[in-house]
Amino acid sequence: MHRFAALFEALDTTTSTAAKVEAMSAYFARATPSDAAWATYILIGRRAKRSVGPALLRKWLLEESQLPAWLVEETYASVGDLAETIALLVAGDGSAGSDEADVSLSEWLTQRILPLTRESEGERRAKIVSWWHRLPYAQCFLVNKLLTGSLRVGVSRSLVTRALAASLDQPRAQIERALMGAWEPSAAAWESLRSPDTGLDSAQPYPFFLASPLDGSPEQLGDRGRWLAEWKWDGIRGQIVCRAGQAALWSRGEEIITERFPDIMASAAALPPGTVLDGEVVAGSAERVLPFAKLQQRIGRKKLTPVLLAAIPAGFIAYDLLEWEGDDWRSRPLRERRAQLERVVRHPGMPAIGISSALSEASWKDLGAARQQARARSVEGLMLKDWQSTYGTGRQRGAWWKWKIDPYVFDGVLLYAAPGHGRRSNLYTDYTFGVWLNDALVPVAKAYSGLTDEEIRRLDAWIRKNTKEKFGTVRSVEPVHVFELAYEGIAKSSRHKSGIALRFPRIARWRTDKPPAEADTLENLQRVLAVQDGG
Repeated sequence: MHRFAALFEALDTTTSTAAKVEAMSAYFARATPSDAAWATYILIGRRAKRSVGPALLRKWLLEESQLPAWLVEETYASVGDLAETIALLVAGDGSAGSDEADVSLSEWLTQRILPLTRESEGERRAKIVSWWHRLPYAQCFLVNKLLTGSLRVGVSRSLVTRALAASLDQPRAQIERALMGAWEPSAAAWESLRSPDTGLDSAQPYPFFLASPLDGSPEQLGDRGRWLAEWKWDGIRGQIVCRAGQAALWSRGEEIITERFPDIMASAAALPPGTVLDGEVVAGSAERVLPFAKLQQRIGRKKLTPVLLAAIPAGFIAYDLLEWEGDDWRSRPLRERRAQLERVVRHPGMPAIGISSALSEASWKDLGAARQQARARSVEGLMLKDWQSTYGTGRQRGAWWKWKIDPYVFDGVLLYAAPGHGRRSNLYTDYTFGVWLNDALVPVAKAYSGLTDEEIRRLDAWIRKNTKEKFGTVRSVEPVHVFELAYEGIAKSSRHKSGIALRFPRIARWRTDKPPAEADTLENLQRVLAVQDGG
């Protein structure tokens, strides 16, 4: 575990991408196959099953620290992270448990942490408390994170695959594909990365190719005729994979969502074996896309009744062909992939699978005018794709661009603040904002991005001095600061006191020029909802 703790510290204390790749490559080169597999699993953002909840850990911390409850709670509120609080208050210096420090990462997980789920509370407490007192700070912190399944490492998946490719001397694209789907951490899985094209599951998807945001005018891209223009569909990015007599639907989050969309899969059954389509799962169809909020309603239901399926049908809008007749087509130019896609999808037996239409506007000016229709069509703007581009991996600037419409905005008042995570766990960076309902402020959105580091530090200092009440790690503050928030959509919500839920809210700017009395009202947001829903 001490080697993984050293890697975590190296990644957490640098912003240099080269240094992060070098640290990971060095770790993989020395780690056993089992440790390397588990490290990879954690670094790419997967989480092991939770072995114990935070409530029990807090209870045991109070008992073991022998400190007043108020002091433990104050420490937790100041630190903002339970695992770190435990390590600060009760971790040993390592001298009493040098053997513990030498236990490997894979042993910790497979032989100690994961088996705890089968033990009684008393047995779990005895073991976990003994680890706290025997492990030094860094390893105590990591063990607590692994216990709760909440370990997040400050490294992107692309950097992990770069390090793996360098360490294993394999093409990065092959590594990325091998890690897609239900990749399980084991020595055998690690060894399979050395020959990524072998041992792939028949339902294995391809890594998704992502577009970059287009800043400024599209004229900078040159000749309009060089670019395919499509609507940017507002749904769930997915791949339909048809191989070996079966079809599967994968989300971009690498989850199989086949069972959630029987209407789409009924059409997918008509696709020839050896076909993989990239596209968007939407509520409605390519001819009439419903707002994303409708798709959320369907996803949120545990039981898909005939009534629900009829009320909110789902469709798959295909916009790329990644595999045809068992051959990988990603290296072929988009124009060739698109031509074959049109032949594949124009099949009468696939009513729930449509094709993303190419917009015909011949000039950038006319295309910009068409883009203004995006909201009326329940789409997010336009996609621009180079006709000669291959299908890449991850976000590669230059080939695909997303030209989104401007987001909705409103002015909200800061009401609550909570600590962030990782390197920001000691700063208040997660905020709750409210708008006016008559003479009271009602919470409507949470946001944690959009401020500069300097603004975060300034706001954090103000929050600590102007706290009204404390609720665990959350603080209510004097309602005096106004922020402009951007968001992508709005929906009715019975779970929120305001009756609405905002999609992707984030801070656009700190309105230091505006008093709280001039913040927005709930009535204004309800008007936006009515317009969006066609009311």
